[in-house]
Amino acid sequence: MRSPGLEAVVNSSRITQELQLLVYTLASEDCLSRRSTSVRKDGDVVIGGIFALYYCFYLTDTIDLQPSKDVFALTLLDNNYQNFLAFIFAIEEINRDSHILPNITLGESINEANYNVGEYLVTWRVWVTNSQWHADTAGKYFILDSFHGTLIFSNHHEEISGFKHFVQTATPSKYPEDTFLALYWFKNFHCSLSDSDCTLKNCTPNASLAWLPGNHFDMAMSDGSYNIYNAVYAVAHALHEMLLQQGQLQPLGSRKEVGFSPWQLHSFLKKVQFINSAGEQVILDDNRKLEAEYDIVNFWNFPEGLRERVTVGRFSPHVPPRQRLSLDENIIEWATEMTQTPRSVCSESCSPGFRKAPQEGKAACCFDCTPCPEGEIANDTDTEQCVKCPAHQYANDQRNRCLQKSVTFLAYEDPLGKALAGTALSLTLLTVLILGLFVKHRDTPIVKANNRSLSYILLTFLAFCFLCSLLFIGRPNTATCVLQWTTFGAVFTVAVSTILAKTITVVLAFKVTAPGRRVRHLLVSGAPNYVISICSLIQLTLCGIWMGTSPPFIDTDAHSEHGHILIVCNKGSLTAFYCVLGYLGSLALGSFTLAFLARNLPDTFNEAKYLTFSMLVFCSVWVTFLPVYHSTQGKAMVAMEVFSILASSAGLLGCIFFPKCYIILLRPKRNSLHWIRNKNMFRGNKSS
Repeated sequence: MRSPGLEAVVNSSRITQELQLLVYTLASEDCLSRRSTSVRKDGDVVIGGIFALYYCFYLTDTIDLQPSKDVFALTLLDNNYQNFLAFIFAIEEINRDSHILPNITLGESINEANYNVGEYLVTWRVWVTNSQWHADTAGKYFILDSFHGTLIFSNHHEEISGFKHFVQTATPSKYPEDTFLALYWFKNFHCSLSDSDCTLKNCTPNASLAWLPGNHFDMAMSDGSYNIYNAVYAVAHALHEMLLQQGQLQPLGSRKEVGFSPWQLHSFLKKVQFINSAGEQVILDDNRKLEAEYDIVNFWNFPEGLRERVTVGRFSPHVPPRQRLSLDENIIEWATEMTQTPRSVCSESCSPGFRKAPQEGKAACCFDCTPCPEGEIANDTDTEQCVKCPAHQYANDQRNRCLQKSVTFLAYEDPLGKALAGTALSLTLLTVLILGLFVKHRDTPIVKANNRSLSYILLTFLAFCFLCSLLFIGRPNTATCVLQWTTFGAVFTVAVSTILAKTITVVLAFKVTAPGRRVRHLLVSGAPNYVISICSLIQLTLCGIWMGTSPPFIDTDAHSEHGHILIVCNKGSLTAFYCVLGYLGSLALGSFTLAFLARNLPDTFNEAKYLTFSMLVFCSVWVTFLPVYHSTQGKAMVAMEVFSILASSAGLLGCIFFPKCYIILLRPKRNSLHWIRNKNMFRGNKSS
């Protein structure tokens, strides 16, 4: 404690006039200041307490926030003295309770410790503190503009019955050993001091602490006093439990000396749990403590010395997150010089759809607003991290909501589906018409040339090729998934192997003019037709292995198309798929090579050239298909499959049969034996 008569005058470079800080002197109560500040009352068990009932101030200006050498002392900390009274009240209440520590009297040993406070003249700022804040000095000694408008988070608790009555009846005559209470009386109730024994006299009659204004002494129990009250009870309950287990707790009416070491209480204190007189549960173990509720208190000190505490809100962890903090801004008094609600950040709030990105090298309240990435949302303001939407949902354009993805596939109702289905059916009908035309003119030279049965087979399976593309359109199911590529592989293999057989027939027909009976026998026996069966059997074997090991199945694709879940057919084994496609490609390449080599043979209707060109178109389509297929996703990939099937089939149909149809329909004279003989005769005369 500082020596009596100390005065301090502090100059600040930011304040134009000197602030004369009046320090309460202790000269007039010099005898009281020499009295011991310790309070002791004996008992069977003595509980000790250390309280900071005086404090010293360090004052700095508005810029330098380091304590200066200018220090001055003030009188009692009013709220801390309430803690002192709560300690005594709890011990007296326990001593009267026959259920806790029966036949044992608790004593107290109280010592005072100075409390040092760094006081900062920081204006235009809002202080947010807890209830243990000690800078709320009394009355005119409060430094203006430093703490007016402070927001205090105070633990919410109920009132302890009997405490206010205890404070009202606490007088120096009741507690003569309490030097602090005597100082309170001397300061506030116009007392004088006896020269002989330094006792109070001529005080205001029937004076009570309840008479003091709220800015000098608050009768409502503070957080600190409430915690001290519970702490004393916790020690009493722990002591009760320990003595009970040790067999030292004696029934009422018998007395026996109690002996134990203080450290023995530790394990019992950790486990102590009780309901206090306010009906609230008290648990000392941090791991088992319930989450606390807080009252938000606004500290008013304008005009100077008001020191009013007004509850302006509450924080409760027991309600939904968005309702935990409630605050009435209309009744909040902000620090002086502030005309509106202050902002606690240096950046504007990030709206939904954006997240906060800290600015490097700046305070935590300084940040940039960054849009959420694709597929993530932020549905609240000032979100730290964006949240990824579930797989079945997608983020809207504003990135503040997840929307349900719609199920989609290449449907017949889609414009693209209608166009592809219409094209497939039209080409199928055209193929059937050409087949009918060939059947009608089956006895003409152009139909009979190059094995008309092979032409019938090729036209039939070209129609199936067009129709198999319809398996790729519409909602996939297990049956269509299995049939899509197996049907494609089978019918296209028959079609390509038929072209291979026709090419072999052209070659053998030319060879038959040369000497030798073996070639004539191969041609007459229909050996080229066996090529179709052999090639088709190999492809069917590959498809059978595919279906037996890892067949296609229904799958979903939630990533290819934004906002949609695409229902697709998963091919199962990609190895088997590429084996089927590779085998078909090798057949097509073989047919193209053989037809290319036979393109200059003197065929009447240029069959070899048409076959060569048809296989060139077929191979070009499927060579182009592979890279485009792997670069597309979603419905576009399915449409690419259908288009490739239609384009390659149409290439075969057009290159092989359109020239023949042209002759049958528009040049019928060329489709006669007379015209063929004249052409051969002309070719012979030209060669000779």
